[in-house]
Amino acid sequence: MRAPYSPLLSARKPRHMLIQPPISTMKIRTRKFLGTIALLVLAAVWALLGMTLAQTPWVANSGWVQAIYYVVVGMGWVLPAMPIVSWMQRPDRA
Repeated sequence: MRAPYSPLLSARKPRHMLIQPPISTMKIRTRKFLGTIALLVLAAVWALLGMTLAQTPWVANSGWVQAIYYVVVGMGWVLPAMPIVSWMQRPDRA
């Protein structure tokens, strides 16, 4: 039995035809452009946050803490940048 407003079974599309492929995929050139912008924004925001936190008393009062802090913060932006770079380098679909 079918619902009152559903089409006849013979008029329905098969289930595999209902899933549509993406209309267009992003080319590597576009991904690199957007990824470059994202990396520049990440670096700017990371540097500003790093400078802001460096002024806190627990960092500013000790030379050793400052040295460790700047090494960790200076290398720390790499972790959030890795997914962006791997997304940028993904090859185009055939």
